[in-house]
Amino acid sequence: MTATAAPPSVPAAPPARRAGARTTAWITVMAVVLAASVTLAVTIGSADLHPLDVWRSIGDHLGLSSSSLSQLRDGIVWELRLPRVLTAAAVGAALALCGAVMQTLTRNPLADPYLLGLSSGASVGAVAVLILGAGSLGLPAAAFAGALLALLVTFALANRRGELAPTRTVLAGLAVSYLCSAATSFVIFWSATGDSYREILSWLLGSLGGASWTDAAIVWVAVVVVGTVLVSRARTLDAFAFGDSTASTLGISVNATRWTLLTLVALLTGAAVSVSGAIGFVGLMLPHAVRFVVGSGHRRVLPLAALAGASFMIWADTLARTLFDPRELPVGVVTAFLGAPAFAVLLRRRRVGR
Repeated sequence: MTATAAPPSVPAAPPARRAGARTTAWITVMAVVLAASVTLAVTIGSADLHPLDVWRSIGDHLGLSSSSLSQLRDGIVWELRLPRVLTAAAVGAALALCGAVMQTLTRNPLADPYLLGLSSGASVGAVAVLILGAGSLGLPAAAFAGALLALLVTFALANRRGELAPTRTVLAGLAVSYLCSAATSFVIFWSATGDSYREILSWLLGSLGGASWTDAAIVWVAVVVVGTVLVSRARTLDAFAFGDSTASTLGISVNATRWTLLTLVALLTGAAVSVSGAIGFVGLMLPHAVRFVVGSGHRRVLPLAALAGASFMIWADTLARTLFDPRELPVGVVTAFLGAPAFAVLLRRRRVGR
């Protein structure tokens, strides 16, 4: 009896290829979730809309179709809700990207633009522009300048012999945040009156109520440009995750690279804060959630954090504008309610400053 030859085994796909396929699958899923979130969020409100109304309006304005959508429904979609939803998505993506990069560069799991003072610094510059009436285009520039200055002060206080200890960094960030908040309050007290006071106070709590197509464009341009640069430096960020000595051994100019990347983070924070106000915990929660699912490689973490942050902020803002309709809750309050428990869990699971 002759033995039959065993069929040749199919070689397993290389680990890198399998990881790439998983990343592509996750990005596809999250992109679909984001598209669905945009569509559904636009339909929710005091005037009910059908999801097809959203795409009919988009198609009409882009010249891709000519539907019979009424002028009223088209105005609700195109002029009121869609700019706000897209701005919320851009702000969420920006803050999540900033949090992911800051946590790596400082090797601090609690780092995000809010806790390290960048959001508060951006608020000082933005409030000054709002009171002076320097125009909408001056707002992002002032917010960026404020965020960058706050970053410089935070790291000057936290730096000790060339190292950024997690505890010192968080404490320095809190000190800068309190200082900037005090400066903002002083500027408002000294200069703001009547309607401007109420408008600025609502903005400081985090609000997307006045979002326009210009706001959406400003933040999305910043997200796309800065996000592309950050993803292109994913391997550099992977090296920083193992410490400055490892990054230096791999030929990376540690200080120059860190400050270049943090300047980009400040730019992105300034763009987000200029249209939404100071919104906390988005940059803290989402990067950790993404790392838990796909690991710590930044080529996966950065795009997925941006997509997750965009979807999260869309629904946080939807809750803010509909939960107590016709009154609107500041979106910063919603993110704080959701983010504070996550912050407590991180504090419990990690010994801060180790």
